[in-house]
Amino acid sequence: MTQALPKPSKTSLYDRDLHLWLEEAIAQLKSGDFQNLDIENLVEELEGLAGRDRREIKQRLTTLIEHLLKRCYVKSEYDYAGWVETIDRTRNALRDILKQSPSLKNYASNPELFQDAFDDALRIVRRNTGYKSVNFPDTWQFSRDIDSLLTIDFWEKG
Repeated sequence: MTQALPKPSKTSLYDRDLHLWLEEAIAQLKSGDFQNLDIENLVEELEGLAGRDRREIKQRLTTLIEHLLKRCYVKSEYDYAGWVETIDRTRNALRDILKQSPSLKNYASNPELFQDAFDDALRIVRRNTGYKSVNFPDTWQFSRDIDSLLTIDFWEKG
């Protein structure tokens, strides 16, 4: 009895080599070869890019709020410079994202996004055993406006 050879898998280039698939899609777009373009996967990749930018804003906003909370409420002069450096780096990254994609400013200004980021940041700082004695507020005590978050040193307002 002969054993049947396994059938070769019919996976697309997209499934086998994403980078090569991207290069081919770019070449097809540049040359106007729209008939051979893998539209379904192209749409999926574009949707993924849009989601990635929103996730990046949320992650950076959470980091910013976390370090603003530390700088405003934790009394540790030894750590201030590091927290301020992280605040500055995170603000710069957020500004860069918003400069490249200005339409995301509406997303970055969304009150629900701010609340989610604040809740995440608050959970992070409250879990840190080194801050157990710190009385972090349950609500944000300063402006939630994205322009304010990117510019104001709230710890100097106290």
